[in-house]
Amino acid sequence: MLIRRAPDIPSSEITDEAAFLNRRKFLGSALGAIAGGSLLLPGGARAAEAQAKDELTPYEDVTTYNNFYEFGTGKDDPSKNAKAFRTRPWTVTVDGHVKKPTQYALEDLLKPFPAQERVYRFRCVEAWSMVIPWMGFPLRDLIRRVEPTSQAKYVAFTTLHDPEQMPGQKRPVLEWPYVEGLRMDEAMHPLTLISTGVYGKELPPQNGAPLRLVVPWKYGFKNIKSIVRISFVENEPPTTWNKSKPHEYGFYANVNPEVDHPRWSQARERRIGEWRRRPTLMFNGYADQVASLYSGMDLRKFF
Repeated sequence: MLIRRAPDIPSSEITDEAAFLNRRKFLGSALGAIAGGSLLLPGGARAAEAQAKDELTPYEDVTTYNNFYEFGTGKDDPSKNAKAFRTRPWTVTVDGHVKKPTQYALEDLLKPFPAQERVYRFRCVEAWSMVIPWMGFPLRDLIRRVEPTSQAKYVAFTTLHDPEQMPGQKRPVLEWPYVEGLRMDEAMHPLTLISTGVYGKELPPQNGAPLRLVVPWKYGFKNIKSIVRISFVENEPPTTWNKSKPHEYGFYANVNPEVDHPRWSQARERRIGEWRRRPTLMFNGYADQVASLYSGMDLRKFF
């Protein structure tokens, strides 16, 4: 994982796509930044070595091969059907068990948080994966800002419901609006990100603009898109795919090669751009950072 921290990143300093796609150039810049202290790498050299093994998925694939049923069930439907999606103006309601419930205009929500860049593996439950450079800020920064009370045990998220803009919502493929949730310790984990961009660019509509969740050790359906509400609740919140097919999609949705989907194995995955499948990593390769969150839990029951 690479993290760049800065109060603001001007366009002149954003690495262009060509540099992103050149692994040697990118890693050379990264190692120089490590020496200068502008990158934080958990695990030091081991983390840098692990990152070197992950080729970044091309921007074209990241933005045209998507699951976003609000715009259609085909992988290319979101990029085709979201072109006119409006992300301004945009408001996000924060409510529930917090001392500072409020409704934020998008610009006010983002203003206090420094820009960060993180490269994460992204694993879909259908056994395909990508490596994506996200822009965003840790969810815990927002959580601390609104000051949850002791009753807040979970964080629930809601996607925009607007069938005129999101034609997939005109069909009862799922129960709309899309909802998701995290346990509070998962939401507070430093890896959990609210993303506002990808490849140094503003997040495209098909990728969940203007705000989406990125939890890199969980399957992709947990990474809710186009968020309009964040609620702090006492009990485990309902989640869309768990409501739709509870025997197939659990609340936790942690990447686990030892727990198969009822209709296919999760032991191997295909990285987009590669033909040969590779072994799936426990917690998507982030076990050192997150396994302690689930100590003592039966991961076959809490899947």
